[in-house]
Amino acid sequence: MNALALNRRNDRMLTPGPTAVIQTGRLTLRPHRLSDADAIAESLSDFAITRMLARVPAPYDRQDALDWLVQHTSGLGIDWELAITERDDVHMGCIGLELRHGRWHLGYWLNRYYWRQGIMTEAVKAALERFARRMPDVAVHSGAFADNPASLKLQQKLGFEITGCSELYSFARNTMVPHIETVLRPGALRLSQAG
Repeated sequence: MNALALNRRNDRMLTPGPTAVIQTGRLTLRPHRLSDADAIAESLSDFAITRMLARVPAPYDRQDALDWLVQHTSGLGIDWELAITERDDVHMGCIGLELRHGRWHLGYWLNRYYWRQGIMTEAVKAALERFARRMPDVAVHSGAFADNPASLKLQQKLGFEITGCSELYSFARNTMVPHIETVLRPGALRLSQAG
């Protein structure tokens, strides 16, 4: 046996596997389809939504949605990009669990028509619960712009802790925006309180 065989590193990254299909009491979280382009474009053309997202440009149109969907429906990535739908399969929003810079990050948005109905809490809780079953020893990072207290409240309800503050560039706003950083440590997901 040579020394190289003894010192070989295992560079294989653990992944959560294929994007899950998740059922909740009233929602279905599923992989995106190219046919979601019109609904995504309609939702993200609303500046009230895009201003709270770091990487979404404004204005946003159908071609932007198709460009994003082609990448995320190819089956080549390890990230989870879940469409939030009800039983009628109408696209209402998105939850993403993405591996960036060696850390898993949670992001989400919801069409304004569905705000204040508990939909995002239900969807994020279900996605994180399934992700935690597949990746039990992994922390999930997230955050919210400082002027988005509803998103920060949702994260804290689910067990995220504030870890710091920074500034993050917002494409929609075309400027740096104060950002509160959070983390959900392994085993810290609060399922019973977040309903």
